[in-house]
Amino acid sequence: MDWLSLRRPDFDFWTGMTTRWRDMDSLGHINHAAYLTYMESARVDVYRKLGYSGIRKEQEESTILGSMEVNYYFQVKHPVELEIGHRICRAGSKSFDMLAAVFIKDKTEPVCTTLFKMVAYSYIKGKTIPLPDPIRNNCRPI
Repeated sequence: MDWLSLRRPDFDFWTGMTTRWRDMDSLGHINHAAYLTYMESARVDVYRKLGYSGIRKEQEESTILGSMEVNYYFQVKHPVELEIGHRICRAGSKSFDMLAAVFIKDKTEPVCTTLFKMVAYSYIKGKTIPLPDPIRNNCRPI
């Protein structure tokens, strides 16, 4: 897949954020790790939009991160308004893939794309669970 060719219509869930002073590194651009924090915060917003109250260990249905593939394309300077898009792009029996991208507000090309491999998980039971319907029903394969 050509990750850089992803555009806004490729995503279903959106969260806006502003960069923070602390997100910069010594080179004056947003540090690579800050993007993961932006996407994690936006991913919790996705769960809320799916009907969950967020992600907490007290929930019967939750998720846990299995792996991720991150691609960075452009440097970003602080301050800037960002828009983070997510899309559930694969649904398995106990796992799913979530595609994410960070865009500068009003720009068409992403500055960062990520494929998160997520696992349906019950922290109460301490084990994987079947993929919940709200996640499965919102899957839009690539």
